[in-house]
Amino acid sequence: MPDTDQMLRNDAARPFDLSPEQREILDQADRFGRNELYPLAERMDNEEWWPEEAFPKIGAQGFFGITVAEEYGGLGQDLVTAGIVLQAFSRWNHALALSVVAHDNLCMNNIYRNANDHLRRKYLPDLCSGKKVGALGLTEPGAGSDALGSMRTTAKRDGDHYVLNGSKIYITNGAVADTLLVYAKTNPDAGAKGISAFIVEKDFPGFKVAQKLTKMGYRGSQTAELVFEDCRVPAENLVGEENRGVAVVMSGLDLERAMISPICLGVAERALEISLEYAQTRQQFGKPIGSFQMVQSMLAEMYVSVESMRAFNLKVLAEAAEMEVGAGGRGNIHAMTAASVMYCANACHDVLDRGIQVHGGAGYIWESEMNRLYRSIKLLEIGAGTTEVRKMIIAGELLKGMGG
Repeated sequence: MPDTDQMLRNDAARPFDLSPEQREILDQADRFGRNELYPLAERMDNEEWWPEEAFPKIGAQGFFGITVAEEYGGLGQDLVTAGIVLQAFSRWNHALALSVVAHDNLCMNNIYRNANDHLRRKYLPDLCSGKKVGALGLTEPGAGSDALGSMRTTAKRDGDHYVLNGSKIYITNGAVADTLLVYAKTNPDAGAKGISAFIVEKDFPGFKVAQKLTKMGYRGSQTAELVFEDCRVPAENLVGEENRGVAVVMSGLDLERAMISPICLGVAERALEISLEYAQTRQQFGKPIGSFQMVQSMLAEMYVSVESMRAFNLKVLAEAAEMEVGAGGRGNIHAMTAASVMYCANACHDVLDRGIQVHGGAGYIWESEMNRLYRSIKLLEIGAGTTEVRKMIIAGELLKGMGG
């Protein structure tokens, strides 16, 4: 019987258009994920447990700050490299991978792309090392898809500080974050054109975690509601210009969508791998269920979905890597990142559904790995803009002629 586990591992480690250096990074991230992150996954899911030692270990291996310049503690690589690391981590512990992307992309990369040199030098080294945990504060209670138009959190200038009041919800890493990139309205009458971005530290007066939220999937990745009650933020912690935060938001959302797709891919790869293993070992009617054509059909369809996801994911990551600061939220890249995460989330859903079917009753049991993977899918169809919002973005850009 062929070693399908090794076949998948070799195939996944050598996508058609990665450089030798990127292939080696993918292999290294895969080994690290298997050895260090996978053993944490079951307890994280069972107990909503946060492994405090994980981020410093990830940082020590150089897997944080991949897109950040070396002078700030990063690696100075591109978004494709960051994506393949996330893909590898997602195979073995998708809950921790979600926390990684919130820390590394939503918070750290946004600060790197938009903050001044002083803020970069102050905050990026500890984020790159994993000494500090990062988060992004955008979504608010009652404001999901319309995060900008419905934003109620305000920031009023008071001498050398801004005073923030409001709340944020569904914030990945919110319960454990040390450093948060938070959006608030500095000109409430200007709508989206009155939003500014701030770096908030967890110890700033007036900031608190209102509650940690318990989730269906990605358990252990800490999600919280945050409250700002006369929270005093130094004026120097303004990221970019006052009332120009919408540019930070929109380019960040496009990059976020590009980086959600590798999570979909990693989860789907793992689901296919364990489904193949199960099909080879599970006996029915005196033979492995993998010998039945119906099961073979499901495995073949899973494989095609995974390979299609891989190609689309890498194409969009490469295009997003070239996006200039402030260039997101419009044009071809806006449509492409929405299309990538929409397709990959839908394809991942199909892979996981077939994986559960291959596993049968064994996959329906909560404690099984296949069940844990299956419970991940809905967030991928909701986070970073729902599937419906993604369709609106794509259609909108198509009807505008993909103008820049």
